[in-house]
Amino acid sequence: MRRTGRHRMSPDGTTTETLAASTPTVLRRVAAGSRMRRALRGAAVPLILLLAAVLLRAFSFAAAVIDSDEGLYMLQAREWLRGNWPLDAVWDMHPVGAPALFAAIMGLLGEQIWVPRLLGLLGTWLTAWALYAMVRFATAPPAIGLAAGLLYLAHTTLLGGLATNTEVLFAPLTAWSMALGLRAARRALENNEAPPFRKILAMGVMIGFALAIKPVAVFEGCLAWLLLVGPAWWRGLLPTSRVLLYAAAYAVLCASPTLLFGLAYWVRGHLEDFIVGAFLAPMRYAGARVGLLDAGRYTLIAAMILFWAFMLVIPAVVRPRVKQGPVALLRRLAIVWFAAATAAVVMPGMYFQHYYLIWIPPLSLLAALGARRLAHVARPGLVVLAFAVIVGGVATDAWRSSTIPRLYAAIGLGSPDPVRAVARAVRREIEPGEPIWVVNYHPAVYVLAKAGLATRFAFPDQLVGRYWSVTGIDPNEEVERILSTNPQVIVVDRGWWPNVRPRIAAMVDEALQENYDLVAAVPEERGPVEIWRLK
Repeated sequence: MRRTGRHRMSPDGTTTETLAASTPTVLRRVAAGSRMRRALRGAAVPLILLLAAVLLRAFSFAAAVIDSDEGLYMLQAREWLRGNWPLDAVWDMHPVGAPALFAAIMGLLGEQIWVPRLLGLLGTWLTAWALYAMVRFATAPPAIGLAAGLLYLAHTTLLGGLATNTEVLFAPLTAWSMALGLRAARRALENNEAPPFRKILAMGVMIGFALAIKPVAVFEGCLAWLLLVGPAWWRGLLPTSRVLLYAAAYAVLCASPTLLFGLAYWVRGHLEDFIVGAFLAPMRYAGARVGLLDAGRYTLIAAMILFWAFMLVIPAVVRPRVKQGPVALLRRLAIVWFAAATAAVVMPGMYFQHYYLIWIPPLSLLAALGARRLAHVARPGLVVLAFAVIVGGVATDAWRSSTIPRLYAAIGLGSPDPVRAVARAVRREIEPGEPIWVVNYHPAVYVLAKAGLATRFAFPDQLVGRYWSVTGIDPNEEVERILSTNPQVIVVDRGWWPNVRPRIAAMVDEALQENYDLVAAVPEERGPVEIWRLK
């Protein structure tokens, strides 16, 4: 007999109407749980990369000096915080973006050595995170992004990358711009979506400040913009008129940080100092390029230091099996990015090792892709393990190569730190803020000794060494002026004394013999560092 007015029930006593009513609630809970898991996974990778950055860069906090450029940025930042601007009070041949970042973090945390090293740690972490984001934006396997980030962190311990140099500072800005560009390119190619103007704004601000740190970022900035608008224009999603408008807006945004700094110097009456330091001096520097043979030799040395990373590039680019899809897109981007990075390395014409740090983001991405292809040679059940072993082995080898010399020297790790010892000796002879002259030793001594400056040309090579011509002044006249003011202390590195211009060396030695007493000598790797006090 047919029954009416009754609800069909499940074996546990739940009616069909109750089940129907509860289904949306269940689905919402499932969706919320899925979002939570995705959020946790998304947060886990940046935290893993941050932990890796702390571990891999731990030895950067030991020695007072890793690279002299870093000490100059510290000195510029210290003076800036006291109202004395870079290029005016402390001269250099770089834009003022790097000392601006140093001043920001030193204003918050103080003038200790660990503060700028923390800035470098954060910079490398953000770049590694950008590589991971790039892989996710391409919808490639997340493991590739994690591997690229870890390889980047490990290899930036080489080539002087433990110092907080310009290449470390602008890398996160260019890498995140590349990530935005890749995301826009994929959406244009796959979803027929044109990039919104806010992406132009975000990328322009990032590349603009990267250029204010070092102008060599121009090549990566151009590539990022092409990724952002090129595919959309090619697909007809952006008319040419709008592309031109985007180009004009992007150019203005990229120039804005430098223009704003220039405006600030103009208001203060020091525009000439800004133009000379940020533009003319770098052009003079680039005009004295090294020869082609030396350039090739320095490049080969850098490639050999990064040997295993380059070895992983081979399986990534030679006869690739995957020619379409996310992995292929990443491979093509990384190759073009590496070409842009090479142009950035070549631009200054001097080929110092830390210039090659610009290679490492695209190199790490290519190396991660190569490790993935090699791992797939293993049996199916061992692919993940093989991938982890390859990436872990190459990353560990890079870290090992940078760590052994530091453990052997043990500077700041039990053995005396000569720079700190010199600073202590200087501090015993002066009142805080009293002017001294560090003739040919590290500018960081000014900061560590809490000393004032007898000259605004605090970087030795730019006054008494081989790059004196970039300043546009007569160095002999400046040295005469410095000696006439009788600085309370003069610091001389005898190990590097042969590199001081002969006339200046004679002037300094004569002044030391007539007016100064030798009060301390600190052993250094090349010879003693002498501290002379005014009689």
